[in-house]
Amino acid sequence: MARIVVVGAGMGAMAAAARLATAGHRVTVVERGDTHGGALGRRERDGFAFDTGPGLLHFPAVWRDLFIKTGREELAECVCLTRVDPAVEHRFADGTAVLLPAALGGVRQALDAALGAGSGGRWADLLGRARQTWEATRRPLLEEPLTDPHRLAPFADDPFPALPRGPLRRRAQAPALAGLARRELRDPRLAAMLTGVVQDYGCDPATSPAGAAILAYAEQTFGTWYPAGGMRALADAVYRRCLDRGVEFVFGAPAARMLAVDGRAAGVELDDGTRLSADSVVWAAAGVGQPPSGASRFTLLLALRGARPAGTPHRTLLHAEGLTVSVLRPDDPSLRPGPDHETAVLSALVPAVGTGPVDWTAPGTAEDFTERLLTAADTAGLGLRPRILWHEARTPVDVERQTGVPGGTIAPPALAGRSGAFLSAPNTGRLPGAYRAGGLAHPGGGLAHTGMSGALAAGLIVEGPDWRGSY
Repeated sequence: MARIVVVGAGMGAMAAAARLATAGHRVTVVERGDTHGGALGRRERDGFAFDTGPGLLHFPAVWRDLFIKTGREELAECVCLTRVDPAVEHRFADGTAVLLPAALGGVRQALDAALGAGSGGRWADLLGRARQTWEATRRPLLEEPLTDPHRLAPFADDPFPALPRGPLRRRAQAPALAGLARRELRDPRLAAMLTGVVQDYGCDPATSPAGAAILAYAEQTFGTWYPAGGMRALADAVYRRCLDRGVEFVFGAPAARMLAVDGRAAGVELDDGTRLSADSVVWAAAGVGQPPSGASRFTLLLALRGARPAGTPHRTLLHAEGLTVSVLRPDDPSLRPGPDHETAVLSALVPAVGTGPVDWTAPGTAEDFTERLLTAADTAGLGLRPRILWHEARTPVDVERQTGVPGGTIAPPALAGRSGAFLSAPNTGRLPGAYRAGGLAHPGGGLAHTGMSGALAAGLIVEGPDWRGSY
């Protein structure tokens, strides 16, 4: 039995801790904050409850696998997951609305009906090529541990298959995602649908590789899921699984540095000088790498009077001028004080602290962005403003405070292309016995990828450095 210290109590950290404890190791998790879950925060007030981080689950198989391999109760017995159907509604400034079903077979027809004949075909063609990229990159960029960054050198180039262009029909490398969407979807609304979905993962379409279209492909193929009680219910279930396996948690314990003995990781020193000896250390907190983008998220929590209107989509993307706003309105009684109230969470991708022209500490900045999001909702005809009982805004400063990531930057999933700018730090650290997990480690950010980072770090410890992953 080895002694292992895991730094951080986010989802990737707990995914590693549960697996390591199941393998018989003695695991201690140290967390600078006072709770578990990392970005999966929760705000409760006056009988209302809100997710303050990701509001939906994509690719739930990662978490199903965790529960299968760490105990008798499967994920479905611990968390009630429901597939979101319809998958998403898109609304545009010109009044157009597109409601996409969860079933793959109905997407093409829905697009043709809303945006004109041929729209569904162009969408299907582009996502069909995204599927090729997914199949080429899924294992190395999601399911295999990364111990040598040079192994991913072939993925510095974007493998997304660009269409032949020009009189000689040459295949040029695909442009950034925004350019690809404009050129091949040939309808600004259809292009906005693709870029809007990708923005939900923390990716700027203007700088992200064309291969980021795999995120839209995977979402459409594997579905979008919601746990009853909100995303915090998933974090609570993973925390309970860790406790069941004997993981010890120490909250309010910021880690200052990793300890080394004879050139090998030997534990962690906390801010107060306490030293925790260990045979291995999994660092799953901020400090393991730098996110490849300078994007964060501005979130607006709305407590609404009046019942949730029948037929309201769970998820709506508003494509306003210069801004894509995500609106989540779950039909979940546990989030509201009664049937005559409703919750809504509006959010948009924005510059992180210190990375753009927005000063998030300046008076009035949060109010300005609050107004922008509410105006987008007004323009789309959602009718939310007159129903607001109260609202709370969360800026990138709040994201930074909650997660510890400088600037409140959101780490996107690992992506091929752009000279490797969207690849993440290896799962092995600079010292033997040191490992990395969490959104800043391979395979990057997002709940599915973060969960895999924990599985990969644990696999390297349990199976050894030659382990090539399993799923």
